Amino acid sequence: MTEKIQRKYIDAAIESKILPAEAHRMAEIVSLSASNNLSKPIQFWQLYSVLGPNSIVSIVHGFYNKVYQDETWFRSIFARIGDTSHHVKTQSSMWLDVMGGGFKYHGAEFRLDFHHQHNAFEIMNAKGAERWMKLMVETLDESQAYMAGDQRVRISINTFLCYFMEKYATDFGFKHDGIFGPTNAAIKRKLNFLNMTDAIIEALPEAELREALVGRRGMDISENTDRNELIQKAKSL
Repeated sequence: MTEKIQRKYIDAAIESKILPAEAHRMAEIVSLSASNNLSKPIQFWQLYSVLGPNSIVSIVHGFYNKVYQDETWFRSIFARIGDTSHHVKTQSSMWLDVMGGGFKYHGAEFRLDFHHQHNAFEIMNAKGAERWMKLMVETLDESQAYMAGDQRVRISINTFLCYFMEKYATDFGFKHDGIFGPTNAAIKRKLNFLNMTDAIIEALPEAELREALVGRRGMDISENTDRNELIQKAKSL
């Protein structure tokens, strides 16, 4: 699922301005290996390169331990499908697959959608989402030992979970108010106007031009600076 989910997430992130328009072609984003530069975010399909399989499985195991100790209405839905080991195995394989660990979750999106439509439909609603999120946040809060001492890991996992929770909320028509915590911040591309033709500069969105020029030495940019003036300033660099 790595490639398919990566592509869909990047498309959505570009639309919401979290990733730049050329994100599909940026090596630091599409790579399955996270950057060693701690200032650069970890995309969730890079998590396997940082955590490896054991830590990912341990986090999932911790979550299902909580599920099977939870209220009857919630845990009974999972128990009807299988025991703890069953859920740990299937959920771990999905996480490992999406997080860059290779072909682990056989059946991919079809299997995932089938499971939610036919097996887990009883919790694919606001009440179920709220309980699921509560237990997952508790699990992540208690799982720092599995996060490689890298603060980016938790943020990346939050991003992964938020993406899928929003997908499920849309697919099943429910709303949720919960959050997993901070998610990956927006990545803005650094424009090098020296390497751009006049035509490319003229085609840039005004907001991107303005953002790239603000703060540059010798540049007097204000809210009143119009698009044509921004273009001329960029060309002069």
